[in-house]
Amino acid sequence: MLTPIRWIRQPKILPKPPLTSGVCLRIREYQSSSLKLQSSSEKSGSDITCNKDKSIDPAGPSSNNVKYFDAADKSNDTILIQDRVKIIRLKQGIAHVQLSRPDKLNSLDVPMFEAIADAAARLRKESKLRAVIISGYCHAFCTGLDAKSVAISGPSKALKALLERPSAYGGNNGLGNLAQDVCYLWRQIPVPVIAAIHGMCFGGGLQIALGADMRYSTPDCKLSIMESRWGLIPDMGASVTLRELVRIDVAKELTMTGRIISGMEAERIGLVTRCVEDPMEEALKVAKEIATRSPDSVASTKEMFQTTWVADEENCLKKETDLQMKLIGTWNQIAASGRQFGVNLPYYHGRK
Repeated sequence: MLTPIRWIRQPKILPKPPLTSGVCLRIREYQSSSLKLQSSSEKSGSDITCNKDKSIDPAGPSSNNVKYFDAADKSNDTILIQDRVKIIRLKQGIAHVQLSRPDKLNSLDVPMFEAIADAAARLRKESKLRAVIISGYCHAFCTGLDAKSVAISGPSKALKALLERPSAYGGNNGLGNLAQDVCYLWRQIPVPVIAAIHGMCFGGGLQIALGADMRYSTPDCKLSIMESRWGLIPDMGASVTLRELVRIDVAKELTMTGRIISGMEAERIGLVTRCVEDPMEEALKVAKEIATRSPDSVASTKEMFQTTWVADEENCLKKETDLQMKLIGTWNQIAASGRQFGVNLPYYHGRK
């Protein structure tokens, strides 16, 4: 249940902006388009097209050496979920989950959240599954929240769908909401889940990758925990996944700054498993090797590490949502978003 936003006391020189104002709506609408800012060579939205052979278009971003794996036309055993996510069956019991919204750089609207969670829930029930590979089709792995689509569909309705706990996909013992389950459910599948990352991997996209057991990235991939740019926190499971991968000071720095790092730096600090020229090829190689091991041993190994590495994940997930709900729609969150569009609103430094 969403609680009403309480406005904190503002400095006298600042008016109290209503949450329903056109400015606030426009900020929410254009958040996703700000992903164009990375460089003049990185295009988004309708500026990006994929060639028929699935290769990189010259107008698109770097990572031209990546071989985009699309087996949809080569197999009759392919499931398409809400026109956004494909489950492609490969040999040796390997499933390839492909985020397939290339015209939006595989960004996350509510149907995309639902499709990813649906894919994870389906695969979790499969007894013959041996490994899962997650990749993004075309120019990016995933560029995070599609805030424009969320704004158009209705922010209040979208927030309820994303933050209501538990989601419809977590099963009888589900812990997370929908936003968290697109990351967290991969941890509940008793096989290795491998993320093949290229292009851009921002915000919620990075949190999805963090939900995998292993991550292979191109050296020039751009990664960011970008939520602080909008005055928010990463609330899609990062409090569970980041603590297993990096030191707490590194996690704080990446989250508080929202800075963009390369695949090479991500490897150095432990955010990705390994940098390779072709992440999909590496993911397939590792998945095939693991598929030759005992499925019980592999499942038990995954369970052992995830239940003993750290503890009390339920409270972590709840805390993320509680803190996020306190941030959404406040003056400083709107000010942070405004600064992304040249609206230099001052931050309010008081406390509730």
